[in-house]
Amino acid sequence: MRRFLIFSLVFVLLAGFAGGLGYFQFIVKPEIIKGFISKAPPPVAVVAVTEAKAEEWIERIPAVGTFRAVQGIELAPQVGGIIRAFHFDSGQEVAKGALLVELEDSVEQADLKSNLATLKNTDMALDRQRQLITGGSTSRSTLDSAEAARDQASAAVERSRALIAQKALSAPFAGRIGLRRADIGQYVSPGTGIASLQQLDPIFVDFPVPEQAVTELATGQTVEVTVDAWPDEMFQGKVVSLDARVSAETRNLVVRAEVKNASKRLRPGMFANVAVLAGKAQSLVTLPRTAIAYSLYGDGVYVVKPAPAQPGAAQAADDHQMIVERRVVKVGAARGARVSILSGVEPGESVVSEGQLKLMAGARVKVDNTLALPASLNPLPRQ
Repeated sequence: MRRFLIFSLVFVLLAGFAGGLGYFQFIVKPEIIKGFISKAPPPVAVVAVTEAKAEEWIERIPAVGTFRAVQGIELAPQVGGIIRAFHFDSGQEVAKGALLVELEDSVEQADLKSNLATLKNTDMALDRQRQLITGGSTSRSTLDSAEAARDQASAAVERSRALIAQKALSAPFAGRIGLRRADIGQYVSPGTGIASLQQLDPIFVDFPVPEQAVTELATGQTVEVTVDAWPDEMFQGKVVSLDARVSAETRNLVVRAEVKNASKRLRPGMFANVAVLAGKAQSLVTLPRTAIAYSLYGDGVYVVKPAPAQPGAAQAADDHQMIVERRVVKVGAARGARVSILSGVEPGESVVSEGQLKLMAGARVKVDNTLALPASLNPLPRQ
């Protein structure tokens, strides 16, 4: 009985100790940690900031256009025939009037010789009739018949020469020849395209503009054009004409601008990003696109400000005493990697440009601009 009582007492003590240890581990300790964490100050977020700038912006009307040649044709014969010779290479620059293609014209040359002989004979017959009519040895009707025969022979000569001229294709204007699509000895039908001829300098760019912007457009306005082939280069031109009607299907007006193309890198058919500079320059506050926090409840930014002093609170040596203030902003037009701010931010204010996802209003921050994304790596599209 004594041993049983001792064993029971030891068991009760061990069970109480284990229970107390478990209570401390799973009940008391989490509460202590929770209270410690709740009383600890939140960690300081590291962010990159940028300064809101006041810039002079001219209103731009963006559009997507297509380049087309000022003059561009398909070289095609008016008459059918076998190609006898080419006088150009693919991609060659040619002058106005240069002979480009010759078709076989031996039959037409023979007809021309025959018609010239006939014309010579009718000329001599007409001269004899004129001599005879002076002496009264022939009738007026015979002279008229001789003149008609001479005119018919002359017309036949002109027709033969016209047919021969149609067998030779010349450049109607100076430009660049495209790829040749036929070979020597090949028969080509009338209207068959042999190659394209394009005048590349200057070059047109056609682009549609919504009818709401028609009142802002006028000939002579400057346009800025970029192409995907040379994304870092800007080409400038002038609006030269507006279409006479607005499309009933799209409600767009087609505008044509002329762009200088001395290097002849711009080609007809290329895609173009176009911006028409309309109106006068306006002073606007601008920020990088990355500084704007877009949401369904309103666009906003985080403005960095000095933290208010807290009486009696000791400040750490590395505490920069900066907090963020969230502001709702009204966003305007965008240009490149920057966007205009119509209200909510003043020029010169510091705005968080990187690291907004970990912020809330009133959060303490530490500024480190080495975190900023380089402009060359910014994936945002150019406007």
